[in-house]
Amino acid sequence: MSAEQEEAPAELARLWRLPVPASGLGRPAALDTERVVRTGVELADRDGLTGATLPKIAKELGVSPMSLYRHVGSKDELLVLMRDLALGSPPEVETAPDRWREGLRQWTVAQRLVHHDRPWLPRLPIAGPPMGPHEIAWMEAGLSALSGTELDWAAKVGSLTLLSGYVRHASLLSQEHAQGRSETGLSQEETERAYGRTLARLITPDRFPQVALLFSSGLFESAPEGAYDDPATDHDFVFGLERVLDGIAVAVDRARAGTG
Repeated sequence: MSAEQEEAPAELARLWRLPVPASGLGRPAALDTERVVRTGVELADRDGLTGATLPKIAKELGVSPMSLYRHVGSKDELLVLMRDLALGSPPEVETAPDRWREGLRQWTVAQRLVHHDRPWLPRLPIAGPPMGPHEIAWMEAGLSALSGTELDWAAKVGSLTLLSGYVRHASLLSQEHAQGRSETGLSQEETERAYGRTLARLITPDRFPQVALLFSSGLFESAPEGAYDDPATDHDFVFGLERVLDGIAVAVDRARAGTG
């Protein structure tokens, strides 16, 4: 073990699964951090965040809640550990200088799919900058996509933060829309059509001229069935992502020209 590992705080050591010196004689512990955290992720996948409390994890493992504190220091630490494990490994991304946009697109869509598969993930509080091995691996992949650009480090990190924030917002908004649809039994496409038809009867050009033009344009009638079924190709998500990438492209061009 390196000197850096020996000096790592307990929370960081658990996050990186660094070896912990044995504490005296006796049988090896029946639990470890990996098993506790993996159980928490499995419960969250099944029951949401409310199903992944320390008492419920202990019950699932057949141990006392107090025994978990040898492996997870607190509820807040549990959430940090669960987030890193749940993210998993990042995708392989394009790294060629002229392919940075495709690389970031791959990176962002992969995050969106992880959040779709684990809807509890974007609901976790942001406790600080990336610290865990999976989070750092995602950072490495994102920076690799931008490695052929002339952006400085602050601009690269800012670009990744912007894209991650967009994914988080889009994921939460999608969940809220899905919850609302579950109460009506309508699909997203049916919801949009019903919305357009209802408002078109109420809005008059003399009071809301631009909105009236919008509702008479046929936009809310145009989405085909299934247009929102795939979170990676969802029209609203893709539109927003491309606009964010447009903004990053301006910064990339300015950095290349030396005017950024």
